[in-house]
Amino acid sequence: MDNYSVFDILGPIMIGPSSSHTAGAAKIGKLARKISGNDFDSVLFYLHGSFAKTYKGHGTDRALVAGILGMEPYDERLRGSLKIANKKGIKVKFVETDLGYRHPNTVKIVFYKKGKKQDEIIGSSIGGGNVIITNINGYKVEFTGDYPTLITRQYDRPGIISKVTAIFATNNINIGKMKVNRKGKGQEASMVIETDSEIPNEAIKKILQINEIISARAINLRKKEV
Repeated sequence: MDNYSVFDILGPIMIGPSSSHTAGAAKIGKLARKISGNDFDSVLFYLHGSFAKTYKGHGTDRALVAGILGMEPYDERLRGSLKIANKKGIKVKFVETDLGYRHPNTVKIVFYKKGKKQDEIIGSSIGGGNVIITNINGYKVEFTGDYPTLITRQYDRPGIISKVTAIFATNNINIGKMKVNRKGKGQEASMVIETDSEIPNEAIKKILQINEIISARAINLRKKEV
């Protein structure tokens, strides 16, 4: 019988050994990259629960780094992601921590550029390669990345939701799910909208022209990265 390492392929869609600890971790990392962008030079991973206890043996560290480099869970380069990150000049660090009452397969990913924090994303791998993002920069959110998603920060003002959804309607984009959260009445708020079709750049440009919008980013995971 042939000998296989923990990073041998377990089927056509992932690198093993665990859908939760490798495939799910890679997807969280890639979602975090989609949210924050690729302008970073160091990343800090806070590992919670079983992620913290077994991340080296199950390859969670390599999977997370592969994700923030833009790799898919089935990319064979996942095995060498730590070396690839080093060659690209991206510093990575793993910290075992307690993130409180969260799913045991949870990580907080913090992106930095020249020592300045860019973004902070919390996500959990919930089994079978499925994940959920639960927090972005202190805002509670809830989305899986299985559908095209719009993420905005805006000032809490009357009519802001209708302005955004009107742009979607103009572009024939159907909304599947929406979650709005705010820090306080009249203060900053966030909005996460999952759609049935990809969100074009033209729609994002129009959304960014709305006075109350602070930032807007579309996550279209169907587009492959080079």
